[in-house]
Amino acid sequence: MLPFIGRRLVSLGPLLLGMLVLGFAIIQLAPGDPVQVLVGDYPAPPEYVKQVRERFGLDQPRWVQFARYAGQVLRGNLGYSFFYNEPVLDLLTGRLGATLLLMTTALLISTVAGIGLGIACGRRPGSTADHALMVVGLVGYSLPVFWLGQLLLMGLALKLDLFPTQGMRGVLFGVGPAARALDVLHHLALPALTLATRYLALNVRLMRASLVEVGAQDYLRTARAKGLSERVVIYKHALRNALVPVVTMIGLNVGHLVAGAVLTETVFAWPGLGRLIFDSILHRDYPVMLGGLLVVSVCVVVGNLLADLAYAVIDPRIRLEAR
Repeated sequence: MLPFIGRRLVSLGPLLLGMLVLGFAIIQLAPGDPVQVLVGDYPAPPEYVKQVRERFGLDQPRWVQFARYAGQVLRGNLGYSFFYNEPVLDLLTGRLGATLLLMTTALLISTVAGIGLGIACGRRPGSTADHALMVVGLVGYSLPVFWLGQLLLMGLALKLDLFPTQGMRGVLFGVGPAARALDVLHHLALPALTLATRYLALNVRLMRASLVEVGAQDYLRTARAKGLSERVVIYKHALRNALVPVVTMIGLNVGHLVAGAVLTETVFAWPGLGRLIFDSILHRDYPVMLGGLLVVSVCVVVGNLLADLAYAVIDPRIRLEAR
């Protein structure tokens, strides 16, 4: 197992470096000038514009800017925000907790509910419940995140007044640790459900298809012929093999969850990393954009690493190959 983990960790360095180079190139080629955002909409003296460029190092060649930025990253310094006038690392760490809470909750909902409903469909393929869940899953997968968020806002927050419309905290539950936790969960419900719906539907369909495919294997016929109950056949013998493609998709979904968090946090005014990245794009705040991209890349890499470790737990053959 340790060599298996070691090989994955060794590959992280080149992968993150490649993401940094690609992200820097894409941001530099994007339209817009951060200096124009900094000086404002009104005409500014050329001397002042030149001074701003020199202050932030934007007058240097692009390869010099990248070399300087890469050196800062290696020292743990992600630069200084053009717009917020704060260290980028402080901005990211201040928003990261809210995004991780949203992503983790959405991932738990989509994984637990998706696998459970997928097993229910896979055990009785072709039944009325199976067809109904597949239709609902198709609709849930097809709905755009921003549109679903608006529907939930209008229906559950504005009309029925069951949930708050925006933010992360309020005063509904009073003060104290327990009250604050309930308040955060109350604000978290709609954003987490919005973000989880698409991936829940995907996990249901994938789990169902994988279980149906595994259910036709010879070793399961043998298990049934020996008189084992259907519950033992499914949960002890079939489930491990059926989970492998689902775990793959869950690892890939981490990156999509980050992208979905940008839209979700914007719709619900959730004070997380996605909202910060969205605002930095509007303001052409290059250091915050690059820092956000780096954090997102780390999240995706860690998610895939955890998925690889889950393979080794689910399938013993991977542990044997890793030795």
